[in-house]
Amino acid sequence: MSDKVYQIVTDRIIELLKQGTVPWQRPWKSNMNLVSKKPYRGINTFLLAATRFASPYWVSFNQCKKIGGAIKSGAKATMVIFWKVYEKETEDDEGELKKNRRFVLRYYNVFNTDQCEGLKVPAIEEHDHEPIEVCETVVRDMPKRPEIRHGSNGAYYFPAEDSVSLPGLKAFTSPEEYYSTLFHELTHATGHVSRLGRHGTEGYASHRFGSPDYSREELVAEMGAAFLCGHCGIENRTINNSAAYVKSWMSRLSSEPHLVITAAAQAQKASDFILGTFQGDGGEEE
Repeated sequence: MSDKVYQIVTDRIIELLKQGTVPWQRPWKSNMNLVSKKPYRGINTFLLAATRFASPYWVSFNQCKKIGGAIKSGAKATMVIFWKVYEKETEDDEGELKKNRRFVLRYYNVFNTDQCEGLKVPAIEEHDHEPIEVCETVVRDMPKRPEIRHGSNGAYYFPAEDSVSLPGLKAFTSPEEYYSTLFHELTHATGHVSRLGRHGTEGYASHRFGSPDYSREELVAEMGAAFLCGHCGIENRTINNSAAYVKSWMSRLSSEPHLVITAAAQAQKASDFILGTFQGDGGEEE
């Protein structure tokens, strides 16, 4: 890929960030509660995605029972969390009542509908997409490519297994978003010690969820995906969502534009590796 493409994509993302972007949209059906139809948010998105079930629907034990279903024997629940708010009125020194709010972290267990019997579950919408050959070529020809598994309801890279999981092509709103998501996870995979060593010898030990390093790694992965989409000529269909994703992670660090430039430098190295044009020694970046 020419340096010109890298610069064009970086400039477009920075310009979109300056203009303000729409919230990031998940390009496949989100995990949600079968009864309330409300999507799970925050860290629950990651907790549920990591279970690798294909169905996006979840229920609690009582919900399953109430709507006529049953949990399959041996099924293990998945924990989701929420904040419970407690309010208490106290009297100050002047005799005025003031409300004090206290937030307490709570959790409950849910089961995927694949773990249940007797439930009426909406069919998962599938789209009639065809593979994009230029993108398929990039994926097929990636050096030291990790295992790619389809059929989950989340997209993630597992460092311990050196594998990528994501929904199938037909689960996405467009084929371009499918490849953008796959490119994102493959960029994560370049951090493995067997490739560029960005994650160190202990996998994601320095990239724990919510940490600054984790947020920076997400910026690198999304910039890498944007670069690869630019290389394949599909960035016009994915650039807005990429910018929104970058913005969501930048807000956890700061709003400084230079973070995009820093991430872009590492993402360029990762993209070169995926494309087989990386000229370095594969060692960890200083």
